Amino acid sequence: MKLETPRWWYLRDGPRPVARTLLKPLSAVWAGATARRIARARQFDPGVPVISIGNLTVGGSGKTPVAREVLRLLREGGVEAHGLSRGYGGSLKGPVRVEPEAHAAAQVGDEPLMLARDGPFWTARDRVAGARAAVEAGARALVLDDGHQNPALAKALSLVVVDGETRNDEWPFGDGAVFPAGPMREPLAAGLARADAVVLLLPADLENADPELLSMFGPVPVLTARLVAAEAPPEGPLLAFAGIAKPWKVERALKAAGAELTGFVAFPDHAEYAQAALKRLADQAQASGARLVTTEKDWVRLPPAWRARITPWPVRARYDDEAAARALLTAACAPSRPS
Repeated sequence: MKLETPRWWYLRDGPRPVARTLLKPLSAVWAGATARRIARARQFDPGVPVISIGNLTVGGSGKTPVAREVLRLLREGGVEAHGLSRGYGGSLKGPVRVEPEAHAAAQVGDEPLMLARDGPFWTARDRVAGARAAVEAGARALVLDDGHQNPALAKALSLVVVDGETRNDEWPFGDGAVFPAGPMREPLAAGLARADAVVLLLPADLENADPELLSMFGPVPVLTARLVAAEAPPEGPLLAFAGIAKPWKVERALKAAGAELTGFVAFPDHAEYAQAALKRLADQAQASGARLVTTEKDWVRLPPAWRARITPWPVRARYDDEAAARALLTAACAPSRPS
């Protein structure tokens, strides 16, 4: 059973459930196991640059839109870049090249299925095997989605994506507690020590990043990016729903983009939409004279018969300083070994 992301994870101050205190010992075990796994790993060099897009928290930072943007910039720059992911939620062990018309989210995961619509994308439980398969198929760079805590591959560039939205008493790292007592996958200092740069992802309607948040990254370079609408929301009344790590951000973004929302329904991250749940949504929309709208990531998880009835609302990550982002990627892809 999938559970919704606890909003209290992201509070810096204020009341939290007693369970949080009881979970603290498990947090120490989690952090210790992660540190040992990373320290003991032997990294494999696939022979092409590996650009890792990761985060320091359990979901909800925007790493998939950033991975999509990095793939776009590389491909536009003439680099044959392939994406690679574990394929969370998919049943196929891989390596498998994702085919949007042939695969379902239940087989390869929702994020790979979405990103494969743009270009070559692979899923593999074994990242080394996935990298080998992609390189054999012609990849000249690999963009590793959700790779910061996975040490299997030698990385030419490690980007850590941080949710830069700091309002309504929310903070990207909460109070710094490690999972399951908080959202952190590992302590902040440990994660930043392996990062080449931070990508601070801001909502389109937030003018500047919080100076206090910027100060937390120390000497690690920071690139700011915006999560912007690729197109305007559909006109007229809308009933929106989303099953992502922070579904409340979808509601905020739609409202900021001018959507006329009659309601919003949140589901757990990577939710599997049963017919009964979709029927309830359709009935609720009909009662309010609204159309159904959701995220692209949710849309690819819908049963095919429902996709024609529900509109996906696409968003994209765009760097404030695209030239700086391109320069980082060019340096990472520059030849560094004899041919």
